Amino acid sequence: MLKNFFTGGIDSPQAIQTALEAIRKHLSMEVAYVCRLEANTVVFEAVDAAEVDTPFKPGGSMSQDDIYCGHILHGRLPQLMTDTAYCELAMSIPFTRTTPVGAHIGVPITSASGEILGMFCCLSPRPQPSLNQRDLEVMQVFADLVGSQIITEIKNDRQLASNRALIKAVLDEESFRCVFQPIVRLSSGRASGFETLCRFSSEPYRSPDKWFADAHAAGLGQQLELAVIKSALGALDRLPTDAYLSVNASPSTIIEGGIEALIDSKIGARLVLEVTEHDAVSSYETLSKALAPLRKLGVRLAIDDAGAGYASLSHILSLAPDAIKLDMSLTRDIDSDAARRALTSALLFFSHETHCVIIAEGIETKAELETLRLLGVPYGQGYLLGKPGELSDVLEMAPGLARSAG
Repeated sequence: MLKNFFTGGIDSPQAIQTALEAIRKHLSMEVAYVCRLEANTVVFEAVDAAEVDTPFKPGGSMSQDDIYCGHILHGRLPQLMTDTAYCELAMSIPFTRTTPVGAHIGVPITSASGEILGMFCCLSPRPQPSLNQRDLEVMQVFADLVGSQIITEIKNDRQLASNRALIKAVLDEESFRCVFQPIVRLSSGRASGFETLCRFSSEPYRSPDKWFADAHAAGLGQQLELAVIKSALGALDRLPTDAYLSVNASPSTIIEGGIEALIDSKIGARLVLEVTEHDAVSSYETLSKALAPLRKLGVRLAIDDAGAGYASLSHILSLAPDAIKLDMSLTRDIDSDAARRALTSALLFFSHETHCVIIAEGIETKAELETLRLLGVPYGQGYLLGKPGELSDVLEMAPGLARSAG
């Protein structure tokens, strides 16, 4: 059984549990456990016990000095004790008598840089005079195998905690700003709406989609999206009365609720909600129910990044949007790519049949613009038509949009 672990490696919680059982039985001991270190505390990650009562429970914690871990790490106790009765310090620790512990073996789990992250230990309520240096070496091999999984979990926990703290600071300090990009009627070059995009000023630099992904991973995605939407809505009073504002929201944020509280029927008719493509939808019925009160307020629905993946097509078929936004991967080089033109034409036919509109994203060249016009795409946005910017700057450029698009 041990040979399988030495040749196969350990990379799952179940494998860790099996490894604990294997080493415990190999050493003829009653309890084996893996713990990770947090400040002066040990947190038990996995425990295997052979029908004995033990204070160790997965997820539980104890002070490092209340058990042997801290003492072993600081050299006050040996890694191998065949009989605790011969160790004065061990006998002075209440843990020795209450558990009880007659023999104990424990080795550190370390990272590649040498940082001690946890301990791999076995104990028996009876002395075990047969334990020797070779057994200690076997324990260290197992610690190295188990350690790879524990280290990964610790790194993930630390990264998640770091991201959460960073996103929390962004929310507390409102260290983001909204910029706006015009959405233009291609036949006239006149801006009919403005999409809200978010920019972050906090370090380290990362793209907006990375910020939102990290926020969702940290459980703060809804808060961040709602904060951005709330900030964006302040721009409505500064827009032309016949222009709409487009804001982005993930399906999970829509389902969790909160957007409805930010709007009323007065602004609802001037608002377009873009459902992002990259967030999976577990239930379109649930999402449709969450969208119903928003649509009742006049909010229109757009599917973002159409053509970038399967999810966008599922959104389109299941949600009956008012607008479909062609991903820039379709727009790019559409003037010289027959396949892109064919797919765009198919989506245009679909839009006519379902009474929604097409908006092409990422227009950067006059050739792309002219091709989209010839195909019959009614609306578009992109650097050629207007770059994202502060609202005052974008509005100031509005008269020039007709000339640049013409």
